[in-house]
Amino acid sequence: MNKPVLLTGLQSSGELHIGNYFGAIKPFVDLYEAYDSYLMVADYHALTSLKDPEAVRKNIVEVVKDYLASGVDPKKAIIFKQSTVPAHTELAWIFDCLVSVPFLMQGHAYKDKVAKGLEANAGLFTYPMLMAADILLYDTDVVPVGEDQRQHVEYAREAAVKFNNTYGELFKEPKEKILSGVGVVPGTDGKKMSKSYKNTVPLFGTKDELAKAVMSIVTDSSGDRPENVYAIHKLVRDETELTSIYGSNQGNYKALKEMLIEDLDRYLAPMREKRASITSADVAAVLEDGGRQARAVSEAKMEKVRKAVGVA
Repeated sequence: MNKPVLLTGLQSSGELHIGNYFGAIKPFVDLYEAYDSYLMVADYHALTSLKDPEAVRKNIVEVVKDYLASGVDPKKAIIFKQSTVPAHTELAWIFDCLVSVPFLMQGHAYKDKVAKGLEANAGLFTYPMLMAADILLYDTDVVPVGEDQRQHVEYAREAAVKFNNTYGELFKEPKEKILSGVGVVPGTDGKKMSKSYKNTVPLFGTKDELAKAVMSIVTDSSGDRPENVYAIHKLVRDETELTSIYGSNQGNYKALKEMLIEDLDRYLAPMREKRASITSADVAAVLEDGGRQARAVSEAKMEKVRKAVGVA
């Protein structure tokens, strides 16, 4: 490996929508080949909130299928499952012993989730140090995140500094790469597209499911064009073409929605078909190979860590 190292964690919380794709998945697919990339299925992180073992198992498979169908080549990235690499939890414990409770109490994600009624379990509280271990084990240079996740990378840098100051220089300080498009795709009601708002357009849905979602998009008759329809349409078609189309169909919202359905289906159909062809056995093979590679890299780092802290 001689490129800069990139790592991202993948969690699946159910059926993906086009907001997930254009906001986070596509930006990653567009950049990952420029790096030595690691895609980690964050199954241990999921346990902070998901207590259904069958759902955890299913989500692991589904999220890998989602990324493979979206264009990630497993020969060009190391795709692995967090729980199959013991070094992650081992290093997280060492970091837990270096940071303070007041430091962890500053975590935005912890405070936000507790405010929303999620149980304040210890795993949720120490989540940032497991994430720091995820990042630092691989000498990661870049972590692609949304603006609201910037603090996770800041915590990883702080863990690296605390370790290096205590035991000697072993960890590289990573930088965040802010994905500017995250969270800007509007839902069918004009709000941010989100499963919790039930306003989504499915990423891997059938054409009929796409049509049902698109026809439900709220239209605003006060302007020259239906802005919610246009905002989604420009994701899959050139705006120069759309200017002419929307100009000649001014006020004909049904026709514009029907064109959006066709354009979305044309764009998404190849991914939908590819996903349907990916088997659970394919996913298992990808994760086995990726896990082997991730364990080799992480264990080499942990040998140095154990010697540094005095347990080896």
